[in-house]
Amino acid sequence: MHEVSIAAALVERAGELALAEGADTVSAVTVRVGELSGVVPDALDFAFEVVRAGTALSGARLVVEQVPARAYCGPCAAEFAVGVPPFFWCPRCDRPSRDLRSGRELAITAIETAPRAAT
Repeated sequence: MHEVSIAAALVERAGELALAEGADTVSAVTVRVGELSGVVPDALDFAFEVVRAGTALSGARLVVEQVPARAYCGPCAAEFAVGVPPFFWCPRCDRPSRDLRSGRELAITAIETAPRAAT
C-alpha cells in the first residue's frame, strides 16, 4: 500500500508549511487526487489517520478533492473523459489522443492551521 508513504509525505510537508506560517498545529489538509494518479482515496484517508499520530497534524482531517481524468483531442478540439491509458479515444471523432489535461494530480492545495501560542 503506497498510500502510507504518500500520507507520510503529506504529513511531513503540511507540518513544514504550518511552521513556515508560524503555526503549531494543522487542523485540515486538502489534497487534489487525480483519477489516474494510482492513489485510492479511502486508503489514503486511512493511512493519513495512522501516520498523523504524534505530529502537529494529530487532530487534522484529510480533505480529498478527486480530479476526473480528461483528455483533449487536437483534430476536433474536444475535451472528454478518458478511459484506460495510454490511449484515450475521442468520442467525437474516434481518434486517439495523448493530451491528458487532468487526472494525474497529487498535491496539497491548502492547509488549515492554528497560530502558535504566545510565550
